[in-house]
Amino acid sequence: MNQPAVMGDFLRKRRAALSPADVGLMDYGTRRVPGLRREEVAMLAGMSVTYYARLEQGQHVNASDAVINSLAKALALTEVERKHLSDISGIKRRNPKSTRNRPDHVRPGTKRLVDSMCSVPSVVLGKRTEVLAWNRAGHWLVASHLDFDAPDTPSQRPNMTRMLFLDEATRSVYPHWRSEAGRAVASLRLLSGRFADDSELAALVGELTLKSPEFATMWAEHPVENCMSGNKILNHPQLGALELGFEVLTMPDDSGHRILTYTAEAGSEAAAALMRLQQSKGSRTL
Repeated sequence: MNQPAVMGDFLRKRRAALSPADVGLMDYGTRRVPGLRREEVAMLAGMSVTYYARLEQGQHVNASDAVINSLAKALALTEVERKHLSDISGIKRRNPKSTRNRPDHVRPGTKRLVDSMCSVPSVVLGKRTEVLAWNRAGHWLVASHLDFDAPDTPSQRPNMTRMLFLDEATRSVYPHWRSEAGRAVASLRLLSGRFADDSELAALVGELTLKSPEFATMWAEHPVENCMSGNKILNHPQLGALELGFEVLTMPDDSGHRILTYTAEAGSEAAAALMRLQQSKGSRTL
């Protein structure tokens, strides 16, 4: 990905989303376009207008930590957004050879861990949101229409983001699909900044942009969110309506591997449904 251009796009989107009142400035006169002016952002960040304009135009790379922090303060970025800006700025770039065109594999210990979590539907995701492994409950919850062994073959691996946008069976599971899709795009934006040199990740973004107008529109807004926990509403083809909590457990290394887990409140209908899922032991009779 062209990181200077990505950084410029991110800065423009965040500048357009702010009003002078948001950052303590007086608003004089009518503005032709919404948002702050470049001059105002440059003043708030303590840099020249020319330098800031070059950042937005994608003509400058490897901005310093001081510049990133100044921009984050000027644009009222969240901590997640500030980290994303640092990732896409070119600071501490990774060796491109370390992340390019290499199929990923789940660690044996991680696989044993999710297999042992019989009552907790779990999915191991790679840095491209591909499914590296899942336990029986996780498989039946998120992709019962697919082969359980599909993650074992890199060329056949399901991809959670691709399925959400391009697989009708997956889309139909989410009654609030647009909210779920928006969260997925915001999470993928973070990954694309963190693993900027991964050509397979870039190819995924390119594929979804071409095949899904909805993805292209959401991606262009440059949302950023670290989706670590929350709730999901599902309309499962066998289990029916479910409201589940989810937690994302990130591996402490730099692999980008995450374990996505689903849980339900004790005594709830969703908990009873998950119990039926566990007792089925992968059977199609739920």
